[in-house]
Amino acid sequence: MPHSPTGPDSTVFPDIAGYRLLRVIGHGGMATVYLGTQLSLGRDVAIKVMLPEALADEVSRRRFENEARTIARLEHPNIVGIHEVGRTEAGLPWYAMPHLPHGHLGSRDLTGDHARVRDVLRALLSALAYAHARGVIHRDVKAENVLFDEADRPLLADFGIALRRGYGTRVTMVGLAVGSTAYMAPEQARGQQVDFRADLYSVGVLAWEMLNGSLPYQGEDALSMAIAHTQNPIPRLAPPLRHWQRFIDRALAKSPGRRFADANQMLQALAQVPQRDGKGEPVVTATVRRLGEGARHIGEGARRVSPMLWIPAVLVVAAGIGFLFQPSDTGNGTSAAGQPRVAGRAAAPVDAEGLAYDDARTPAAATVADPAAPQAAPVSASDRHLGEAERQLRNSQLAAPAGANAFESLTRAWQADREHLRFAPLSARAIDAAGARAAALIAKGDHAEAAALLTAARQHAVATGQADGDAMRRLRTRVDAALEARIGQGVSAVDRSDAVASLASADAVGLDAAANARLRRQAMTIPDVAALAASVAGGARVVRSSDGVYAISNAPVSRADYAAFVAATGHKSASCRARGSVLRALSSKDWEDPGFEQSPSDPVVCVSWHDAVEYARWRSEREGRSIVVASTAQGASVATRATGPAEWRSDCAAACKDRVAAGRSQRDELASRALDPRRGYDDVGFRLAHLP
Repeated sequence: MPHSPTGPDSTVFPDIAGYRLLRVIGHGGMATVYLGTQLSLGRDVAIKVMLPEALADEVSRRRFENEARTIARLEHPNIVGIHEVGRTEAGLPWYAMPHLPHGHLGSRDLTGDHARVRDVLRALLSALAYAHARGVIHRDVKAENVLFDEADRPLLADFGIALRRGYGTRVTMVGLAVGSTAYMAPEQARGQQVDFRADLYSVGVLAWEMLNGSLPYQGEDALSMAIAHTQNPIPRLAPPLRHWQRFIDRALAKSPGRRFADANQMLQALAQVPQRDGKGEPVVTATVRRLGEGARHIGEGARRVSPMLWIPAVLVVAAGIGFLFQPSDTGNGTSAAGQPRVAGRAAAPVDAEGLAYDDARTPAAATVADPAAPQAAPVSASDRHLGEAERQLRNSQLAAPAGANAFESLTRAWQADREHLRFAPLSARAIDAAGARAAALIAKGDHAEAAALLTAARQHAVATGQADGDAMRRLRTRVDAALEARIGQGVSAVDRSDAVASLASADAVGLDAAANARLRRQAMTIPDVAALAASVAGGARVVRSSDGVYAISNAPVSRADYAAFVAATGHKSASCRARGSVLRALSSKDWEDPGFEQSPSDPVVCVSWHDAVEYARWRSEREGRSIVVASTAQGASVATRATGPAEWRSDCAAACKDRVAAGRSQRDELASRALDPRRGYDDVGFRLAHLP
């Protein structure tokens, strides 16, 4: 039973097994947040309980729970994790997360502390890059959702309305507070489709707020604030902050296409913002001024030192400076870089081995004019293989065709000369290129080609002693991220076969046992809808609709199927005539005698919507899986016979007083019609949807 604590915050709290709720610590348009204690571990947690009106039906509650479990798998040092997901005794979804009592970003003043501003932005962008790579969009990045832990590290919290790709992303302004619309991207405020660039817009608003101590747009309510984001021009920064303007302009661009392409690109742009202090003065200038002041003090001290000591030191320093600023052409046959000149022009660059290379990075054939200059070494077998590997790398021949690809050429070069100085950097380039291409192939679903490429890269690394080198570690990290994103898409689309097929790349690249087990566990937890469809008596087909993925029976429920239900349950079915009808008294009809001849395999008719629901419930209990009457969206791709009966759908009509029957019957050419769900019709049957 819910408990009622005493004290100033006393109220009736939800009852959650394993937790004791202490007080309310936050309210929102969708949920209430409580401070509680997890009894098994004795630790403080924050428990977010969704409001009844936020998730009014079972479908939305199940979808929320699935999303929460997906978010719980986000493991990043700058993301607040989720400990547990469940439901209260009243059936309201909740999840528990760490309690972070050190305040949020909105309670801190970082104006003037640009180094800390950069730290916070780097942390948030790193967290979003990680989440976006896994298909998760936050959609509510704001100052109140940036919390600080014991080490004063910023963490992004409240992915409670985050959505993975594959579900609809439309939102309304109903219930959203001014705090949310103050950071909302224009397309989100207009209720349009949003992607990860909406999160980057919100980070841009946070950047402005941290630099200025105020929001870029002001409004008295949520609507006026949203309009400001969609219509008002991007504001200009004060002169001391102008070096941030280019970064802000791109972050707050009205069109998503004009913003940063992704969080990593935004991170790179952040690194390019000039380092200036709170007054707008370059940090280097301030440093030089301090060095100058130090030099002045040293000079004053030098006056007290004998010239016999400091004059030689000055001459040595002057000689070094003269060497650094020597002329571009010394007149002795060398260029400014010290390279020999050939026939009136600079000779081809000489690499660390003393080999000359022309602009195409192949051994140069020209003869060095100066006999005293270093001579090009003879071209070795390893040189030839490395030249071939570089050309193949430029032509994207990484692992194919056989006998003429970069990995095979590199392996031959290593076998010819294991100490060649050009081998290691060129091999690393090839492995990095394989990682980039494999990630792209995995993202497209070309799993066989990705696995073949990764197998070739790994075989080369093993053959040349680089299996545990830096390049292979980078490759495995990249493939791990690509696989997690692809499997996440499989979770969203309930596509088990694609997710399982992607695991071939994990085996090919040799991911460690923990990573391999994690990815395999994620893939294998996806319901096998194809197997479900195959298990349905009479066959079924997989249908993807706006409601999700289902196996839809190929045929409507037959008279024989319905007869088994009546025999097992004693269910009394509705009449085919409306109550009080004169015709009902004269000629009663029901599913057993609809007024015309039927065989046991024909679709059952003269059953009401409520009869169909009871039959689906009976089948669910008997088969141990969720079975429902098909909706219009689920049955949209199921072609009903032109002369067969229409079918009940779960869709409402007339404020849910009526239910929809879809399909053309012999006597009715309408594609759909609203009917009384309490009675049967002799031209209406029903079909089942099997949920994974």
